[in-house]
Amino acid sequence: MKSAERQRVIVERLQGAPRIAVAELVELTGASDMTVRRDLDYLAAQGVLKRVHGGAVSSMPAGVEPPFAARSTAAIAAKQAIAAAAVDQLRDGDSIILDSGTTALEVARQLRGRTMTVMPLSLQIAHELVDNPGIRLLLPGGEPRKGEQALVGPLTLASLRALRFDVAVLSPCAFSLESGLTAFDLGDAEVKLQALAVATRSIALVDGAKWDRAALAYVCPADRPDLIITDPSAPMDERAALAERGVLVQVAGEDQNS
Repeated sequence: MKSAERQRVIVERLQGAPRIAVAELVELTGASDMTVRRDLDYLAAQGVLKRVHGGAVSSMPAGVEPPFAARSTAAIAAKQAIAAAAVDQLRDGDSIILDSGTTALEVARQLRGRTMTVMPLSLQIAHELVDNPGIRLLLPGGEPRKGEQALVGPLTLASLRALRFDVAVLSPCAFSLESGLTAFDLGDAEVKLQALAVATRSIALVDGAKWDRAALAYVCPADRPDLIITDPSAPMDERAALAERGVLVQVAGEDQNS
């Protein structure tokens, strides 16, 4: 099990228990005692947990964003399928805003061989695209959020306002019919909203684990994106409700839109 996957297991276990023991994590992950302790030390440095004798306790209040490394391996098959469906929606020659987030990172990885202009809203995604020969890479200004490397702040907003794009590909932190698209970070939500404002068309990437959830910062209503791409675990009744509002909902891996 890779380090990011072990860390995801630790974070998920802490969400359901007030305290976890090193011995328990050794059994869950199959890793050595020393390796598990290193993972706990790393997550403690990220502010996710606090080390206690023999294990750890959570230091994340409800609604706090889990670390990027832990999220990057969660629901990976669904995110890859959603990313592939999103790439199929993009045309060579398009100008694209590519949001931060783990599903957007999967989109960047699947743009190999495509020809388009892309402005990524994350240093992680910029790094993924920099050696792609078909991509004209535009880098916004801004301040990278620690750990996430998502770009936020006045310089990022100014970079977006200066341009117009064909498509904004958004990866919200949470999604519900009542709360719409939301994000954990206020600056991130502001950047996502600005990306919507300067793009002709918008695609939201929402795996099933994000449905019926809400984070702190509001981005836009649930029916604001032109297309929502999800996976079969998303609630069927809510998919149908969005379709009634005129939103296209595509389930990755299925032949027809819901």
